[in-house]
Amino acid sequence: MAPTDQPATVGKHPCPECGADLQWNAARQALACPYCGTVVPYAPGQALPGASVVEQDLQQALSHPASGRGWGGAAAGEKREVQCQSCHAISVFVDGKVARRCDFCGSPSIIDHPSLNDAITPQSLLPFKVSDAQMRTRLRQWYGSRWFAPNKLKSAALTDTLSGVYLPYWTFDAQASARWRADAGHYYYETESYQDSKGQRQTRQVRQVRWVPAAGSLAHFFDDELVPGTAGVHPALLRQIEPFPTLTDLQAYSPEFVRGWTVERYQIDLGKAEKLNQEAMQQQIQVLCGRQVPGDTFRNLQVDAQFQGRTFKHILVPVWLVSYTYGARSFQVVGNGYTGAMAGEQPYSWVKIGFAVLAVLLLILLMVSMNQ
Repeated sequence: MAPTDQPATVGKHPCPECGADLQWNAARQALACPYCGTVVPYAPGQALPGASVVEQDLQQALSHPASGRGWGGAAAGEKREVQCQSCHAISVFVDGKVARRCDFCGSPSIIDHPSLNDAITPQSLLPFKVSDAQMRTRLRQWYGSRWFAPNKLKSAALTDTLSGVYLPYWTFDAQASARWRADAGHYYYETESYQDSKGQRQTRQVRQVRWVPAAGSLAHFFDDELVPGTAGVHPALLRQIEPFPTLTDLQAYSPEFVRGWTVERYQIDLGKAEKLNQEAMQQQIQVLCGRQVPGDTFRNLQVDAQFQGRTFKHILVPVWLVSYTYGARSFQVVGNGYTGAMAGEQPYSWVKIGFAVLAVLLLILLMVSMNQ
């Protein structure tokens, strides 16, 4: 694993006009100066100076947890961490950005969090591709399609609270080999006689199952299996806006991409993420082996799976986030900052739902009366 003072994670990319640090601009899909407005073209797939995307050995990282730490290796004064006292999300701000409220739940109760340089360095990321203007348009469309939401929702969930956030994820690779055995079921049909309600003798086909033992083996490569490390965004919403195209569009980490954006520090660490990944791979192997069982059905499937060459990456993915409170409850609306996929939570107007149910009942009664 790379040492914590690796230049790729702390290097500057100065503006050619004024010398200020360039930042990633989603609308322009380029690096832009926040002071003089100079734009430096950036082609997808182009590596920034000194950066590369590499897989890390999982066993080595778990055995030597001190190596590769120190979030980006940022120098003192460049990075600040704060923790929300409400949802407990930890946000990392690069180069002086100050937060007034939590981007994840909207709470003003945020305090400084001591940076202990114990976080694994982000090795790669997906830059924002969907701009804030594009996402605000999508948000207005989303709000407009919430038929059963209260009329006040649009004013309660303002689009000007939209925040761009880089979320922590883990990706895992592994070569899996498995041996399985099961009872394979083959359908066949027998003719059966029976007496119907009128006392007449009838025949019908009845399905039977012939069980025979079966066994086999499977080889499968797991590539960039994702495990979220976030505590700030609700898991059910994340599942709805996935996938993130990490296999094709992942870029090497560079500070230019995260300057001016909020970055969440992972709270699901590598050890816990590895266990979650192991469980997910076991479930997928079980399904894949089940598909190999011949016949029409199966039972008593037993799988012995082994995983070799396990590697990982710690990556950042872009998300647009709106957090709002309606009544006593908090809600989130999230958008994939790369693909534009959206998912959200909303309150419901029971008055609107009641009128809708009443309208359906009246329509049913009308149809019944017309048929009589």
